[in-house]
Amino acid sequence: MSKRSRAREIVLKCLYAYETLEGNPAQVFEQTCEQSSQDQETLQFVSNLYFAIIDKLKKIDKEIVGHAEHWDIDRFAMVDKNILRIAICELFFFPDIPARVSINEAIELAKKYSTMDSASFVNGILDAIYKENILVLNEGGKL
Repeated sequence: MSKRSRAREIVLKCLYAYETLEGNPAQVFEQTCEQSSQDQETLQFVSNLYFAIIDKLKKIDKEIVGHAEHWDIDRFAMVDKNILRIAICELFFFPDIPARVSINEAIELAKKYSTMDSASFVNGILDAIYKENILVLNEGGKL
């Protein structure tokens, strides 16, 4: 497993803890990363991604809601919602990561931590977001 794949798993755990415990984002990050024995480069990517998601959470969630027909975001499985948040943040705010990599990593996270149905659901939403924003994303655009 690549360093970034491991980092995404840690971010998923951080987001889950943040949402479940409704804690301070920095405390959640510290406590979650304490339990992880990752190198500095991996932890830096975790930090950058996690805090970018927290900072842009409303914009990211608006994007999810806009592509989830007839679904309220509160009805999403928490794991699926957080996987989508990771991928959408990467798509719009990490232009060095190819869109297909972000989408494929999200699908793999869904397969590992959720269900096969969730993997299809995540893929469908991310594919719709990608297709709708392809020109913006290819130019490194942001939400």
